[in-house]
Amino acid sequence: MKFDPQSIARRLASWFSRHARELPWRSNPDPYRVWISEIMLQQTQVATVIPYFERFIARFPDVRALAAAHLDDVLAQWSGLGYYRRARMLHACSREIIATHGGEFPGDYEAILDLPGIGRYTAGAIASIAFGQPRPVLDGNVERVLARLTALRADVKSAAAQKKLWFWATEVVEAAKSPSTVNQALMELGAMVCTPQNPGCKVCPLRATCAAKHAGIQEQLPVRRKAAASKAIRYAALILCDARGRVLLTRREKSGESLLPHGLWEFPHVVWPARKVSPLRELSAIAGVSITAVSEAAPVRHAIMNYRVELVALAAKTSGRVTKTRPPQQWFKPAELASLPMASATRKLFIAR
Repeated sequence: MKFDPQSIARRLASWFSRHARELPWRSNPDPYRVWISEIMLQQTQVATVIPYFERFIARFPDVRALAAAHLDDVLAQWSGLGYYRRARMLHACSREIIATHGGEFPGDYEAILDLPGIGRYTAGAIASIAFGQPRPVLDGNVERVLARLTALRADVKSAAAQKKLWFWATEVVEAAKSPSTVNQALMELGAMVCTPQNPGCKVCPLRATCAAKHAGIQEQLPVRRKAAASKAIRYAALILCDARGRVLLTRREKSGESLLPHGLWEFPHVVWPARKVSPLRELSAIAGVSITAVSEAAPVRHAIMNYRVELVALAAKTSGRVTKTRPPQQWFKPAELASLPMASATRKLFIAR
């Protein structure tokens, strides 16, 4: 079937005007809010992002506020959202905007693309949604829509397929009267109608020109290479309390052997491949103190990249003083944990202890 960019853009705009969700970043699509929302939405569901976005914007309402903040404060606001490199890059990017652009978010596409942590997709989203420029976007949702529209049978992540998909996305946005509307509509259609399973073809505004629907293969597309099997890994984490009821946390500067994000406060933990081998000596050495009265809590399970992670909390007490200072360690009152930059898996461990 013929790929008609003008017809596609027109139908998308009409559909979006009637079916767009009310999302907090859409009410005032200035470049800062678009940028924050797009970074948060990477590999994260909209429903999860909304409360984080609202809290983040309330705490850091503009680029200057974000740049002036300490990284710990930024990470604390991000805690639980995962992929913490995104938060670090947001902070670094805000400072680059202050240093290079006088605190004003650049409107030039190439200047946006040159900022830390911003790739082709994010630059296109900011340029089109915030500045009305005809720049394409290509996330997973848009890939799926375009692959079905054209009945693309190649692996969508292959170099050849990516070249075609970017070309089609460019044709559609350049044919649009409102690049902002059409790019958002493409993403919205993929999220709400042209879904991975059971796509809503009956209500799709593009069903008449969809090659996959015409051939009856919409549920077989897009083609993706088979993901590698996930690997299992277990950690033993020490929940150590002193006589005053405080809990010991450590902070790694680099990832090392742990899959948990570095740079955040966490419980001392080690790889624990076999339960018959006690991890207490190794944990005691990390904490720098003797351990007594150990009890094991129910494990916390977490998915990180292509790993299935199991963290087992070993609750313990000590009357001694911590003698080690590497990695950085500190005692905290339980009430202080809520305001610390901490991964969601670490918070779950404390609750499970």
